[in-house]
Amino acid sequence: MADEPARPDNCQTMEEVRAGVDATDAQLLGLLARRFAYMRAAARIKPDRGTVRDEERKANVIANAVNRAQELGLPAATVADIWDRLVEGSIAYEFEEWDRLRDG
Repeated sequence: MADEPARPDNCQTMEEVRAGVDATDAQLLGLLARRFAYMRAAARIKPDRGTVRDEERKANVIANAVNRAQELGLPAATVADIWDRLVEGSIAYEFEEWDRLRDG
């Protein structure tokens, strides 16, 4: 098992910083894989293609992310932009999956 990277406040070198960023990116990709698995589940469950896009839900997801970002001291505008892109990408993926499941 690989060693855990140094905590950010304990980093003394750029190599330690980069190792921490790389480890964090790997964790983020694992979480994205799980999130997209939920999109596949949604595509399987939703009976109507018209229910894939839900603007109210999108707004709530982004607002929740922004609120949590503010609590964590993160730049809210950046998080809003990231989550907007994430949700739009998730919607596009869900449409693809919805179509694949019914046309495949």
